[in-house]
Amino acid sequence: MLKESSLQRTQGQEWIAPRVREIAPSGIRAFFDLTAGNNDIISLGVGEPDFATPEHVRAACIRALERGETMYTPNAGLPELREEIARYLQNGFGLQYDAADEVIVTVGSSEALDLALRAFTAPGDEVIIPSPSYIAYSPIAHLNGGTLVEVETPAEQGFKLTAEALEKVITPRSKLLMLNFPSNPTGAVMTYEDWLPIADLVKKHNLLVLSDEIYAELTYDSRHASIAALPGMKERTIVISGFSKAFAMTGWRVGYACGNRELLAAMLKIHQYTAMCAPVLGQIAALESLRSGLRDKDQMKACFRERRTLFVEGLRTIGLHCHEPQGAFYAFPSIAHTGLQSEEFAVRLLREAGVAAVPGHVFGSGGEGHIRCSYAASTAKLNEALERMEGFMKVRI
Repeated sequence: MLKESSLQRTQGQEWIAPRVREIAPSGIRAFFDLTAGNNDIISLGVGEPDFATPEHVRAACIRALERGETMYTPNAGLPELREEIARYLQNGFGLQYDAADEVIVTVGSSEALDLALRAFTAPGDEVIIPSPSYIAYSPIAHLNGGTLVEVETPAEQGFKLTAEALEKVITPRSKLLMLNFPSNPTGAVMTYEDWLPIADLVKKHNLLVLSDEIYAELTYDSRHASIAALPGMKERTIVISGFSKAFAMTGWRVGYACGNRELLAAMLKIHQYTAMCAPVLGQIAALESLRSGLRDKDQMKACFRERRTLFVEGLRTIGLHCHEPQGAFYAFPSIAHTGLQSEEFAVRLLREAGVAAVPGHVFGSGGEGHIRCSYAASTAKLNEALERMEGFMKVRI
């Protein structure tokens, strides 16, 4: 006879939806949890700026609290915030949206991704995802009924997506192309010239594009190029972004989606019944960031650029070949020459050297043979991490 606790566990598994049982917990969070409470571990695992949200942004929210601004906002977000987002995208990236019905403020960019996949994915629709890519894309697509199709972006090609590789995986069931450039985990960026043949394919096969541009501000050697800015692409592209990375606002949970008003109306219907609206204080913080915080953003970006140079050169010095990341704040060095799989390498690096990095395989099949290291950490921590990694490489590999 089953004990009560065993029976409860069995029943619990029966109640969980098959799609949820089939997805694995976050590989990034698994390594983050291993570092919790251990002050001797240097974590290069979680993609979060080490900067606090600027003081004037926090002060604006304190004043709003004192005024009692704690109510719901319109479902699509504060009108003045949507107007600032539209102005910001036009001035910064040449994207033109009507704030009234082509911009939705969401609970982080993650909610925007989920809304899009819920609104546009039917069972059996193929969702094409570059590999390697952000760990959440595959589970979110799966939870919303999509059939996942990976398209590899090899290191030899700078981890860029090419039209040739994309065309090989397109079928009559292909519906969505999910993009993330600048890329998490590789730091790769795409130029307008890179996008042109891909845009032609997208239009030829009548695909919808979900373009996650959360790292758009963090490009170091060129201006960010959005596929939505190309002729004929705005109508079939949902641009998703937010304030977490470039504005150091991860905990405020404010993102946004922009695109064709009919497509956004479908996303807004779901948003109304689930989140209702993004947190009002987060929206106030985002508004202050756009109105008075662009200099803060640029100063943080300059720090990331310096850290990129230090860390990538350091990795190469200790024998880890590393693609030059052109955006975001991640290095994605190859560990293939060690003969270890990325999971084993990352576990040993954590246990034996006290450095937490994320194994590349969690970012898709194209990530095996690499580890992801975030350089959104202080110079002192990066230098210490490099010293520990050098010792690990010399003694244990």
